[in-house]
Amino acid sequence: MEKKDAVLYIVIPAYNEEANIEQCIRDWYPIVEKYNGGGKSRLVIIDDGSKDKTYAVMQEYAKSRPLFQPLTKKNGGHGHTVLFGYRYAIAQGADYIFQTDSDGQTNPAEFVPFWEAKESYDAIIGNRVVRGDGKDRKFVENTVCFLLRMIFGVKVKDANAPFRLMKAELVNRYIQKLPEDFNIPNIMFTTYFVYHHEKVKFIPITFKPRQGGKNSINIRKIVKIGWKAVGDFRKLRREIDDVPAPVSEGSYGK
Repeated sequence: MEKKDAVLYIVIPAYNEEANIEQCIRDWYPIVEKYNGGGKSRLVIIDDGSKDKTYAVMQEYAKSRPLFQPLTKKNGGHGHTVLFGYRYAIAQGADYIFQTDSDGQTNPAEFVPFWEAKESYDAIIGNRVVRGDGKDRKFVENTVCFLLRMIFGVKVKDANAPFRLMKAELVNRYIQKLPEDFNIPNIMFTTYFVYHHEKVKFIPITFKPRQGGKNSINIRKIVKIGWKAVGDFRKLRREIDDVPAPVSEGSYGK
């Protein structure tokens, strides 16, 4: 497959992002226009049961943007929504999946080096060297990386960055190992990739403060998720060497 024909799916979860969603679409839609995979690439934003007008705004913007696919579902949390988006992209025939968030913290101008490196690596993951979201979040990330090193024996620069380009076949290979409602799937994808010696590259990215609205995940929720994650990590560690065969695209449904 020639590089120009590679099908890219940008997967973005959104929950109560009425303040940010218009700019998010304006920021990321030009990327799928540029790397359009023969017209098959898509910007997929998944509304996670928002209580505001997030999905209504998405529907309106989709009328004039044929490569934009708005989806909505019952609220299930960020991790569940990310996994929903990954499964959707695989089922639709994506070659590459790029995931970011809808709060304006990442910069679409930094996507190009990721796309240019895709032929040499299975996954390219952002490394948030400077965190615009505060010291608390940086502390949480450092703690996660420490736990991954202690439990799984992997050393990573940034386990959970919402700025990652992955081969869809690679995501398909590991997604079955996670529960459908797993809270922190990107952390485990990073862990699986590094543990199993997939070709992974970390590229420094900028990470701005949230551009509008209120973050639905506060420190109390992070601590709660963290305690559960420790138990999940131990269970997944026992199963990490068992990698199932990829599921056929049709098994996910259309």
